[in-house]
Amino acid sequence: MTLLEVADLTLRFGGATTLDGVSFDVQQGELFAIIGPNGAGKTSTFNCISGVYKPQSGSISLAGESLLGHAPDVIAGRGVARSFQNVELFDNLSVLDNLMLGRHQAATYGWLEGMLWLGRARAQELAARRRVEDLIDFLDLAGVRGLPVGILPYGIRKRVELGRALAMEPKLLLLDEPVAGMNSEETEDMARFILDIRSELGTSMIMVEHDMRLVMDLADRVMVIDFGKRIALGTPEEVQTDPAVIAAYLGGASADVADILSEGSREPATPPTPGEH
Repeated sequence: MTLLEVADLTLRFGGATTLDGVSFDVQQGELFAIIGPNGAGKTSTFNCISGVYKPQSGSISLAGESLLGHAPDVIAGRGVARSFQNVELFDNLSVLDNLMLGRHQAATYGWLEGMLWLGRARAQELAARRRVEDLIDFLDLAGVRGLPVGILPYGIRKRVELGRALAMEPKLLLLDEPVAGMNSEETEDMARFILDIRSELGTSMIMVEHDMRLVMDLADRVMVIDFGKRIALGTPEEVQTDPAVIAAYLGGASADVADILSEGSREPATPPTPGEH
């Protein structure tokens, strides 16, 4: 069953075209990847889906409902959650409290009920706490659940941000470079959690990632964009041998693009310091 449909998406900033007629769909339970050279339009696609950018033309629908014209908080309420390349957490709050923030959009009680912790406020807060505790176990965060996020290693902070997105119980999870800045061990851990999210939670995901080995190992389908245009869409095996992909990554060189895409780079980038975005 098709969950997300994006058709003829076009985004311009002044005279520059960032996305030029991009179309794709994501099936229920699918792990869909978007790759491409730097500046190809990958994050802009995420920004259009999540409501940060308003495209000039095209359509975006989730489970048959249009997302265009809605604010990010409304789209989040409809079931789209997102993690970011740079960790966006409250460093002075605990892991538990950061994950609880992911339940905010599900609250339906008023400020008076919340202040007095009565009725719906009590029931919903207790239900949210149970959900978050389950996620802490799911992501192996029990040992750090009460610690301030700002003192934790970078790889764990990335996991906490993933947990906050999952706390929203999304229909669609957008993963913006989930292993950026991680070493090999942290990358393997994150890959395991991504697979668990698909198999155990059944959550559909779109992943933007530069680690090509991770993409080719995990994704069901891959879309390649370059200069804002879709140049390939298919299984990892099909994409690796596509002439347009070879030209985009290697300038038409005769080297085997399959080796380039499957090997990727395992050299970790320097992670941002706590509190830096």
